[in-house]
Amino acid sequence: MTFISFVFITALIAFISWLKTKDEENSAKGYFLAGRGLTATVIGFSMVLTSLSTEQLVGVNASSYASNFSIIAWTVQSVIPLCVLAIFLLPRYLKGGFTTIPEFFEERYDKQTRQIMSLLFLVAYTFVMIPGALYSGAIAFTQIFDVEAMFGVSFNVALWSVVWLIGIIGGIYAIFGGLKAVAVSDTLNGFALIIGGAMIPFFALKYLGEGSMAKGVEIVTTTHIDKLTAWGGAADPVPWTTIFTGILIVNFFYWTTNQAIIQRSLAAKSLAEGQKGILYAGVFLLFLPFLLNVPGLVSFHIFGDSIKTIDLAYPMLVSKVLPKPLLGFFTACLFGAILSTFNSFINSAATLFCYDIYRPIFKKDISDEDLIKVAKIAGTIIAIVSMIIAPLLQYGTGGLFLLLKRFAGFFNIPIVALVAVGFLNKTISGKAARIVVLLHVILYYSLVWIFKVQINFTHVMGGLFVFDIVAMFILGSIFKRETPYVPSTRNKSNVDLSDWKYVREFSALLIIGLAYLYAVLSPIGLAGGNGLGRLTGIFVVLTVIILFIINKTKKRNN
Repeated sequence: MTFISFVFITALIAFISWLKTKDEENSAKGYFLAGRGLTATVIGFSMVLTSLSTEQLVGVNASSYASNFSIIAWTVQSVIPLCVLAIFLLPRYLKGGFTTIPEFFEERYDKQTRQIMSLLFLVAYTFVMIPGALYSGAIAFTQIFDVEAMFGVSFNVALWSVVWLIGIIGGIYAIFGGLKAVAVSDTLNGFALIIGGAMIPFFALKYLGEGSMAKGVEIVTTTHIDKLTAWGGAADPVPWTTIFTGILIVNFFYWTTNQAIIQRSLAAKSLAEGQKGILYAGVFLLFLPFLLNVPGLVSFHIFGDSIKTIDLAYPMLVSKVLPKPLLGFFTACLFGAILSTFNSFINSAATLFCYDIYRPIFKKDISDEDLIKVAKIAGTIIAIVSMIIAPLLQYGTGGLFLLLKRFAGFFNIPIVALVAVGFLNKTISGKAARIVVLLHVILYYSLVWIFKVQINFTHVMGGLFVFDIVAMFILGSIFKRETPYVPSTRNKSNVDLSDWKYVREFSALLIIGLAYLYAVLSPIGLAGGNGLGRLTGIFVVLTVIILFIINKTKKRNN
């Protein structure tokens, strides 16, 4: 029954996605940018589902099981860059008519910088992000379905088999369907994941409370309350100081410059739709601790410290508390989350290869039909390489989530630095930018892996971001552009560039919501054994005051 319901739901989503997108891949604009016709709902769900995979479901819950809620900095803090994207960056991206983020690097710096940054993206996707999604998904599946016992094989054989099964099915979406097939399936899977993901903390708390969810909530909020803090200490996976250094920069990379995320908003039918979709994604992110941290916390209350491999905490909890009739539905939801991340990154990697490397270097006048063929070949190769690498991640240490974040430091920091300097300065040349990228890679590897500095790797990221910026300005005083950079004033995307009228109010609410969440998960909130009534009242008053000021400012400017 579990297997039948899993197959039925997965096949249903695939069939609906095919019906809605079967004619979209005939043009390059349709294949790579969904015809620039995505709506806010599709953009919001697709952005969230691209970022939310079993890497988070398994990895973040593992961290909450072993430590506390400090790991939320990698997820909820993302509402800050999302607000910046909606208000400041998306209008510029759409006006420039960019298909890929590295296109901006060519306009601002030069062609060589564009190609180097595209290669950085491709290396990151192929060797870090896509394998991470595949590996974490395979771990969850092998545990939930007990693949080892079902087929009488070793863990390693089960892991390799499931990785390739996920990779082949996900590749079909991305390689043959294009961006709209990915985005539509993401939306459908998003609705399912909200339901399926919420089932786990519900049944886990009910199991912990011996049939009473209220009693389960009481247990987790009154015992081991130190685990409810989001303000990590020096020995925790995320010390609180890193919130303001490397993690913030990494989140800016992921949500404002990462091709796999930005490609959805670049495909918006209008600026207003793109802004709404981005901010809808922000709302979802604020509720992620319920899906990504609470199950890990409950796992600790149920299993104690008996789980030696912390990445097994979430799959073991699911197997223990979820009623068997619902296991097939939940597994389909989980499968959808895995596919979303996998096929999104495959599609974006193919887009980067075609637009930033193949067409500019090898065949500038290539037809849409031939470009799509190249994209399918490139996507297939990237998928195969990623499927070979994914099972090897089992030999990493310290938990999957933080392992992947550590490797991401090679590419995410210099990309954000180049974007920031690109908007803030008009004379620094591409040569200066490329030298800084090379220096960053050498320094990051040396500090983290050779010298093994005794500070959190996110502080290293934050320090290197400052270094990258300063170095670019110093080198930029020597290596200057022949002419200062002037952004294009023409609307190259040919979409309506009118702002959503509530973009600033909605952004303010998200930032206030983030502050409230951190207050709740602190010594003045649940981690201190305190009630939330007074704290909630203070934030309600603060919200009213801030919205009043924004409204007055808008009226004065109009």
